[in-house]
Amino acid sequence: MDDAQIEAVSVGKPPPQYTQIVLADYDPIWPHWFESAAFRIREALGDKALQLDHVGSTSVRGLPAKPLIDINLVVADTTDEPAYVTPLEAIGYELRVREPDWHEHRLLRGFDPPVNLHVFNPGCEEVDRMLVLRDWLRTHPEDRELYANAKRELAAREWKYVQNYADAKSEVIHEILARARA
Repeated sequence: MDDAQIEAVSVGKPPPQYTQIVLADYDPIWPHWFESAAFRIREALGDKALQLDHVGSTSVRGLPAKPLIDINLVVADTTDEPAYVTPLEAIGYELRVREPDWHEHRLLRGFDPPVNLHVFNPGCEEVDRMLVLRDWLRTHPEDRELYANAKRELAAREWKYVQNYADAKSEVIHEILARARA
């Protein structure tokens, strides 16, 4: 995404600008952070939370990551924001991204623990892609190391937005996913 696209999908205040991506070595507290956040999300949404998964680098033992838990949430209809955004705001989440042209994705930011909550519709291929990548990296140390090295190399650069760093990882992710799906 270019700067204009990143700014266009942002909700509320402008997206924070970064000069450095900070990666931490894997921390065994991260699964507990997920469980804590997932419990609060389920309590807030009840049966509106159709699926909740710990994804991203913090979900893979041994992988360095930004100390921020990525969670996929599946709801009946991401465009019906009052059905899930309002209850999540009541527990401290903020709607930060609305991407109608990319799977109707929404992103909410949580702070205790730090969470990026990705919201998708049922059957979204991106949910499956994230789970395939997570599960492959958990069981294939050579690709986990390849991904870790790419992340470290990219994190050493300066980025205007964290999304630029995320986009830069696409090539290695596609390479790993190709092996996972073969």
